[in-house]
Amino acid sequence: MAPVFILSLSCSNDDDSFARVTVNGTLLQTSASDFTIGDRSDFNGDIDASFTGNGGTATRMFSWNNNLNTADYNADITATTEGTFQIIVEDSEGMVVLDRTIQGGAEPDTIWGVTEVGASGIWTVTIRVTNFNGDGSFSLSEGN
Repeated sequence: MAPVFILSLSCSNDDDSFARVTVNGTLLQTSASDFTIGDRSDFNGDIDASFTGNGGTATRMFSWNNNLNTADYNADITATTEGTFQIIVEDSEGMVVLDRTIQGGAEPDTIWGVTEVGASGIWTVTIRVTNFNGDGSFSLSEGN
C-alpha cells in the first residue's frame, strides 16, 4: 500500500483591513443599523474601551446608564498615520452632549473633558473609526 500524504493549507492575509471596538472587555458587534436602545443599558458604571484598526472602518453603538447629567471623557490614539476616531454621546432624550474627533497623524492625539449638560438615564454612545490604522483607547465616567 502506498503512503498517503495529507496537505493542509491555510490562507491568511495580514493586509486585510479591519476595525474593532472593545468596551469593558466586550467586543462590540452592534452597528448603527441594528442598534435599538429600549429601556436597558449595555453598560453601567465606568466605561474603559479600546479600538484598533488596519485601514478598516466601523461604526459601533452601545447604551450606557449615566445617573448624572454630565460625563467625563478621555480618548487617545497611538501608532497611527491616517484615519479618524470619533465619539458621539447622546443623553437619554437624544440630545448630543459630545461630538469629538481625533485625526490620525495630527496633533492633538488626545481629547478629554466634560460633556455638555444632558438628561440623566440611558445614554447612547457611537464610536466611528474610519480608514483607521493603529490603536487607541477611550473612557467615560459619570460627571459631577
